[in-house]
Amino acid sequence: MNNYVVISILGIGATAIMDVWGLVRKALLGIAPPNYALVGRWIAHMARGRFHHDAIAASAAVRGELIIGWAAHYLIGIAFAALLIGIWGSAWIQQPTLGPALMVGVVTVAAPFLLMQPGMGAGIAAAKTPRPGAARIQSLITHAMFGIGLYVTGQVIQLFD
Repeated sequence: MNNYVVISILGIGATAIMDVWGLVRKALLGIAPPNYALVGRWIAHMARGRFHHDAIAASAAVRGELIIGWAAHYLIGIAFAALLIGIWGSAWIQQPTLGPALMVGVVTVAAPFLLMQPGMGAGIAAAKTPRPGAARIQSLITHAMFGIGLYVTGQVIQLFD
C-alpha cells in the first residue's frame, strides 16, 4: 500500500478512535467532547486576518464553521500520522509498535496547549479556563488516546496488507 494512503488511513483511524474516546468520556464522566464548530470558527476568522480571540464562543459565527472544524480535525490527525512516519519511517508501517505512536500522541498536545487554546481565548495550556488542571489532564489523555489510535490503526492495517 502507498505510504500516503497508509498515512491517511492512520490519521483518520487514530482521530476516529480519539473521537470515540470523547463519547465514552462523556458517558462515563459527563465531560462534553470538543466543539469543532468553534475550531472551524477560529480557522475561518484566520482567513480574515484574526488569529486571536478573547473568547471564540463570543466571536461571530461563520458559515460552514462546523464542517471546517471537523475537516481540520481530521486533516490535523493525518498530519500527525505523517509526523509519526516521518520520524520512524516506513519500517513502523510494516511493524507498528506502541511506543512511537504513544509518544507522537502525547507530544501533539503541544498544538492545543500552545496554538489553539491561546488563539481561541483559553490561554496557554488552558490557563484562562475555570479548571486549567482538569483541562490539561483531559487534553493529555485525549492526545494519548490519539497515540493509541495510531497504534491500533497500524495493527488493523497489517491485517489487510
